[in-house]
Amino acid sequence: MKTKFLLIGLVAISFCSKAQNSTVEKNITGAQIGLFGLDFYNESRLADKIALRAEASLFPAIWGGDLYGKTGFAFYPALTLQPKFYYNIGRRAEKGKNTKNNGANYLGLQVRYIPNWFVISNTENVSLSNQINFIPTFGIRRNFSENFNYEFKAGLGYGTTFGEKFNNSGAVLDLSIKVGYDF
Repeated sequence: MKTKFLLIGLVAISFCSKAQNSTVEKNITGAQIGLFGLDFYNESRLADKIALRAEASLFPAIWGGDLYGKTGFAFYPALTLQPKFYYNIGRRAEKGKNTKNNGANYLGLQVRYIPNWFVISNTENVSLSNQINFIPTFGIRRNFSENFNYEFKAGLGYGTTFGEKFNNSGAVLDLSIKVGYDF
């Protein structure tokens, strides 16, 4: 009789527990917001531990001080492609940690294009130079609640501007701390 209850209990527990995924999700779509911008993204699986993230972003800029008549702000668009290698997703799954929606550490190579399409600003005649950036990144993505996530990433890479006026190249820092929702 005890073995019958034990067997029924084990079967019930196995149905109630969620299986951890040791590979990246097939497809994730969501939005993230933080101090350094707003992203709408899609991550698609390329291999067991590799995903390709495509995102459209809106980044903020602020300026002011003694040299300017007033404090200014602007929002400008960016498009990014980033292959991500989730190097510890299998180990996290083996330990029973939450890997839903690619909750793991990753290494990535971000290719970001910042076009001079539009600028939303409180100052007139604000424009950008077209830019392209190549930034190797390290990131941590974790999930909480059902579909919410937070992500930290940091990277240092190379960027260049191009256009009719001038070309300029140099180091580009990418730092991001965001909270998001996966649809």
